Amino acid sequence: MLFALSLLPAFLYLLLIIDALWGYRKPWWLREVPIPSRAVWPLVSIVAAARNEERKIAEGVRSLLALDYPAMELVVIDDRSTDRTGEVLQGIAATDPRLRIVTVRELPPHWLGKNHALQLGADEAKGELLLFTDADVVLEPTCLKRAVAYMEESSIDHLTCAPEMTGGTLALRMFVAAFSLFFSMYARPWKAPDPKSRAHVGVGAFNLLRTALYRKFGGHSRIAMRPDDDMKLGKLVKLAGGSQRFISGAGMVRVEWYSTLPEAIDGLMKNSFSGVDYSYGMLIGATVVQAWVNLWPFIGLLVCHGGVRVASAISAGMIIFVSGTFSRGGRMSPWFGFTFPISTVIFLYVLWKAAIRTSRQGGIRWRETLYPLDELRANRV
Repeated sequence: MLFALSLLPAFLYLLLIIDALWGYRKPWWLREVPIPSRAVWPLVSIVAAARNEERKIAEGVRSLLALDYPAMELVVIDDRSTDRTGEVLQGIAATDPRLRIVTVRELPPHWLGKNHALQLGADEAKGELLLFTDADVVLEPTCLKRAVAYMEESSIDHLTCAPEMTGGTLALRMFVAAFSLFFSMYARPWKAPDPKSRAHVGVGAFNLLRTALYRKFGGHSRIAMRPDDDMKLGKLVKLAGGSQRFISGAGMVRVEWYSTLPEAIDGLMKNSFSGVDYSYGMLIGATVVQAWVNLWPFIGLLVCHGGVRVASAISAGMIIFVSGTFSRGGRMSPWFGFTFPISTVIFLYVLWKAAIRTSRQGGIRWRETLYPLDELRANRV
């Protein structure tokens, strides 16, 4: 029995590879999408929310305005900032009329701040397509043309890109490399295009979708209290019958997620528990699966003997290979595959710390605002 349990993770990871390779048969890199020669492009409304982003917002907003795209508008929502974010935005707007600023002074009840801001920005948008992004995300100039061309050629309603994570300490990059694999195991984004699959996907750095579909399903008002709004936006697209695709934005979409690992852990406090719908039962189940699939092979390799050790070694080798491959795909060192078990422990620590903190304080605290747990739980999608 222990031999089978030790070997099963290798089998599961093999299935993961086969599933991913089959799902990614179509173009996977946004940077490889050719730019067609066309006279008319659909109007794109870029919507970004910002709160106290004076350090990074200028670079992000200027990169959006520098996009090589002939038909676009940019709506940035200054969401109750208490620093110089508003001043920086006003200075940029004075030199480029394509930038429109919406200022939020007060947050209405039953809304998360970011979700409310994005809804306001979408309400102001005039474009045929909506691009939701973050104010500190930096886009390569040809990025939008490639993304729109991909959408038009593939006849899809929603395109989302995994950004390239830049900067940060070695410990943070190690965790980010593993986090991309955790995300893939959880979301199976390559299955999102399949209308028969429940898989759905969305990434806050780059969510491009058709405005008509967004308005049809009610926009962010349907996910007003969801801290995992990007993923749930993808789910709403699927529930509304829309088609979606997930591709890599490496070289096209980049963001400095956090600067250090402690910053990342603290930042993940706001949405980690929502990933299991605020359920301790689901949290325990996820912990058992993670411990068995991602940790036991390395433990078995050290403490067991004979066939069990061999089975554990096979599984551990498969995990290191897959994790290293995912790291390389995200332009990070494949050697991070060897640190995957450490990242797994950190990930479980984040999940449990987020759950305990959320329960103790009766909700999540995000950008100086406490959102009640009962309201968070009520907004199920």
